[in-house]
Amino acid sequence: MNSQLALTKATGQFTIAAKVGDLLELSFMGYHTDTLYLINLSPKIIYLPPNTKELNQVDIIGAKVNSSLLSPDPQARTYTRVATDGLQGKKNGDRAGGLLFNLGYGKYKRQQEKIRLLEERDQYLNEINEVFTEEYVSGLVKLKGEDLKNFMALYRPPEELVKSERPFNYAYYTVQAYHTWLKLSPEQRKLSSMPKLKAD
Repeated sequence: MNSQLALTKATGQFTIAAKVGDLLELSFMGYHTDTLYLINLSPKIIYLPPNTKELNQVDIIGAKVNSSLLSPDPQARTYTRVATDGLQGKKNGDRAGGLLFNLGYGKYKRQQEKIRLLEERDQYLNEINEVFTEEYVSGLVKLKGEDLKNFMALYRPPEELVKSERPFNYAYYTVQAYHTWLKLSPEQRKLSSMPKLKAD
């Protein structure tokens, strides 16, 4: 464990010096702290769940309105339109122009986009889980037991790679990864043991 610290850019991107087997702690004010155990060094997309408290339904049983708000200002001058509509003109009482209120729609769109990205991510993760199985991998590279598990953990296809190459060629990827695996020393082929976390 070390005291390295990395701050994100405005878009949330960050880089930090790390190696396979490291445990990263991710935190941000207003969100739950999470940890990430590195089994490979491919780019990761991480979503921290908001640390919010939701209220139950609130019932409004009464309201008091300041009567002065509803009274016209006797000092106010009548208004006139600054520009005509280019046709016959409109009366001052007609609705034209004004303010545009964005009642959280931008936030809603961002939330919908996050949901869409999470659903898309789940789609690729499910595909990887369904194809990259012990039976499938052992049929291609003839590994068994602990070697097979370590190989699959180290060379599980990254979600971003599967997403960028459609349709993804799992057989080619697995065989290429196996050739890389053969060049590793026996120690490098083993996963680092999980570090113990301190109790809060």
